[in-house]
Amino acid sequence: MERSGRVGLATIAGEWGRIGVLGFGGPPAHILLLRRLCVERRGWLTPDEFEDGIAATNLLPGPASTQLAILTAWRLRGTPGALVGGFCFIAPGLVLILALSVLFLAGDPPPWVLGAAAGAGAAVPAVAVQAATSLVPGSLTRAGRGRAARARWTGYALAGAAAAVLTGPWLVLVVVASGLAEAAVRARPRPRDSGPDRARDRDRGPDRDRRVSLPVAAVLPALGGLGALAWVAFKVGALSYGGGFVIIPLMQEDAVGRHHWMTDGQFLNAVALGQVTPGPVVHTVAVVGYAAAGIGGGLLAAAVAFLPSFLFVILGGRHFDRLRADRRVQDFLTGAGPAVIGAIAGSAVPLAAALGYGWQWVVLAAALLWLAVARRGVVPALLAAGAAGVLAVAAGLPPA
Repeated sequence: MERSGRVGLATIAGEWGRIGVLGFGGPPAHILLLRRLCVERRGWLTPDEFEDGIAATNLLPGPASTQLAILTAWRLRGTPGALVGGFCFIAPGLVLILALSVLFLAGDPPPWVLGAAAGAGAAVPAVAVQAATSLVPGSLTRAGRGRAARARWTGYALAGAAAAVLTGPWLVLVVVASGLAEAAVRARPRPRDSGPDRARDRDRGPDRDRRVSLPVAAVLPALGGLGALAWVAFKVGALSYGGGFVIIPLMQEDAVGRHHWMTDGQFLNAVALGQVTPGPVVHTVAVVGYAAAGIGGGLLAAAVAFLPSFLFVILGGRHFDRLRADRRVQDFLTGAGPAVIGAIAGSAVPLAAALGYGWQWVVLAAALLWLAVARRGVVPALLAAGAAGVLAVAAGLPPA
């Protein structure tokens, strides 16, 4: 239920802006900070209301933690609150990542910048692996314990991984197909329910806005230039199920292979910058936009990528509870989830293939041990990898 008049817009701007500045560490950190603010410190929302918000936003394509920030502000002051809260949450990280883009993508950056970029980029495939493995337990629980359900789960995951490696930006079709296939299987009469806890919210994205995307899909890529950039950003913001790293294969083929806005190494830098700056990982699209068309391109890409999140919440917020309760939506998510996990894991292959120096593989191995074995934080791993790159350059190793 939308609540108007409870909280001033200036208060929302200050509090959501503070979270935008302090929100290092991705969605887990954003959720923690929002809960502390809205539930524990201010008492604006009950614990149940906040948990329902998490569940609702995890049903949507796009950046879940950004949508949660928009939704919580919407519950306090309606549409004005959503606009102010969402903008103030997004803006700090966007400004920082564009400033770093100017430094890291400069035509003739200093050697230490090249080393830091190459080092941080070397750790990015490990981050993709860690992001995928962290989603596996919840997705398997959602699928159920039956042998047939687990076999389908494996098939969807393998299809997603293959699509990330082979098809790049079109992997969304595999994700949608996996969701529809699972929904069709579960719609058939069966003696008992093989998928407990259907209402779990770990995975992402109902297939409900594809009709809107079709005219855009036909027009924007054909425009070239800014139109092509807008299409890439639209796919990131409106068609990416699973959040976070699933945007990587959506962008890499377009940014590097098709439009040549960036080199493979620069794309790795963009992913690393999206991880070490506050705010959502979707900020990575702003680096791609900067590489394509400067600061204006970065701002355009960010605006197009985040616009669907605002629209989903402002136009659909009243319907989220009904959407969560729809069994067909939950069945779709049960199939789409493992495809997303496979796509995130598969994105590590082209990312690793972009590494050009022997010492980067040593950094990648160390990052895998830190993230996948020791299960430590992403931001420290990337910062340490960047420092290792600076030391490598100082020792005379390439790219010095």
